[in-house]
Amino acid sequence: MKPKNAITDVGGIEVGHAQDADALTGCTVVLCRKGAVAGVDVRGGAPGTRETDLLDPVNLVEKVHAVVLAGGSAFGLDSASGVMQYLQEKKIGFPVGRTRVPIVPAAILYDLGIGRADIRPDAAMGYRAAASASSKKPEEGNVGAGTGASVGKMRGMKFAMKSGIGTSSMDIQGTVIGALVAVNAIGDVVDPGSGIKVAGMKTGTTLEWMKRNEAPRAVRSNTVIGVVATNAKLSKAQATKVAQMAQDGLARAIRPSHTQFDGDTIFTLATGQREADVSLVGAFAAEVMAEAIVRAVKMAGPGGGLPGFLQE
Repeated sequence: MKPKNAITDVGGIEVGHAQDADALTGCTVVLCRKGAVAGVDVRGGAPGTRETDLLDPVNLVEKVHAVVLAGGSAFGLDSASGVMQYLQEKKIGFPVGRTRVPIVPAAILYDLGIGRADIRPDAAMGYRAAASASSKKPEEGNVGAGTGASVGKMRGMKFAMKSGIGTSSMDIQGTVIGALVAVNAIGDVVDPGSGIKVAGMKTGTTLEWMKRNEAPRAVRSNTVIGVVATNAKLSKAQATKVAQMAQDGLARAIRPSHTQFDGDTIFTLATGQREADVSLVGAFAAEVMAEAIVRAVKMAGPGGGLPGFLQE
């Protein structure tokens, strides 16, 4: 099968988007119908998450059946309920006697300031995203959880640019590693190789501005949320380590990252189809994460009065 340079190059991984283009918000679902061992790493100071405690390696449940990325701030966590409904109808979930409970962790980003604050991803939108999921190459840019995403906001929204959602993958001698990420950072996105800004603050760079000015005490509208998937066989602890290493890719591509104003959260899904070294998987998880972040801004068009890398 020809690689798609997408997280769906990992066998058993599907992606679905749903959004409200007028309200500028949406959600994205990463499905693994047969279940995948999962881990998570939260680095930002302002996260919004669901079911992340369950992913601690000391806790009972080994596998999850989907991960939801959503806009809408904490309201957007409701979209995971719709994904659970969809999976329950398909009889997918953790067996608990007479029924099955789908395990669906989620993370959200704040996009209420760019579109309509009274319309957020809800259970119905989550259900639509799950029902649309497929193994095709996912759409990128202003879709799903990236619909209301933006970058370069340290000076306020009038100096910001539109961002979106991006994906990337690598095949390392049969070990496939992919990433999908919605980029809603307070900082700038840079090319990891050259350090040159790709998108962000319209004038200068965020770090240059921070040198000359006291950073604001409260800046909303931020957070980078994403998923790394691999066909490697990993334990929960190893999946957590891969999520930690994938955050290095975030730090290479976003300046600054992991601030007190971001809720940066990365999940790992391991489908267990191939033996692989955890350090190898983690090293290249950082690489595909960085590439997916750059693609998230390069594939974004204008929206909400903000210019995008792709101009109409």
